[in-house]
Amino acid sequence: MLVRDAMSTLVLTIGPDHTLRQAAALMSARRVGAALVLDPDAGGMGILTERDILNSVGLGQDPDAERTHAHTTNNVVFAAPTWTLEEAARAMAHGGFRHLIVLDDGEPAGIVSVRDIIRCWAPARQTVPA
Repeated sequence: MLVRDAMSTLVLTIGPDHTLRQAAALMSARRVGAALVLDPDAGGMGILTERDILNSVGLGQDPDAERTHAHTTNNVVFAAPTWTLEEAARAMAHGGFRHLIVLDDGEPAGIVSVRDIIRCWAPARQTVPA
């Protein structure tokens, strides 16, 4: 199975000056664990994850004052839609992260997460008759 078969094509895109609270609200509303941060001043695309927000709040930082650019990962590993799920899982395990931005012809096409991969690899839930 390929990344294109597992990825979410719903990509939340935010700017570098969103507050962490704004980013968290948008991520929550769309039920996603990561957002693509477009920052032309920082070299293009980065990623902000729920863990980045959690780490900031855990440090006592104010989510209404902290901006996404200060918490964005800019050294991003990108996946191609033609990668196998094994390649994506290997990249995640090697890099210690749970989300990959998927680029198709240099443009964001989706995000694939560990959860997406598990959903594809695990058998479908079966309802047990009562």
